[in-house]
Amino acid sequence: MTLRLSLRLALFSFIMAVGTSSLAQADGEILAFAVVSEAPRNKARVPARVLVNDAVSDLKLLASDAILNNLIWKKLEICHAMKLQGHKVAEGFQVVTVHVIDASMLPMSLQSFAGDCLIKKALEIAPLVD
Repeated sequence: MTLRLSLRLALFSFIMAVGTSSLAQADGEILAFAVVSEAPRNKARVPARVLVNDAVSDLKLLASDAILNNLIWKKLEICHAMKLQGHKVAEGFQVVTVHVIDASMLPMSLQSFAGDCLIKKALEIAPLVD
């Protein structure tokens, strides 16, 4: 009985993943993962290490007015990990939707950068708070 349940859950997860990716592709949006690489000075153009189409690069995350008003975006800090949907443009990556995720949920190609960033943040930035 538990085998049937686990098979059903696996099938449901697969259907949801395929359905979500096809919806994103229908709008021309692409899925990306990002880690904020520097303390954001301008919330409209946030520097980040971004994984788009299995390629990691340093890009600016470009936020529209709707994204700028998002509470997640207002609290953005260095080393935050995100799952994004949007469009790759010449200036960077135009963000349409944003979800903050745990660094362990990032693809492997970004996890080492996120881990190094968190260690650097703990050693350099956190002691300055006192």
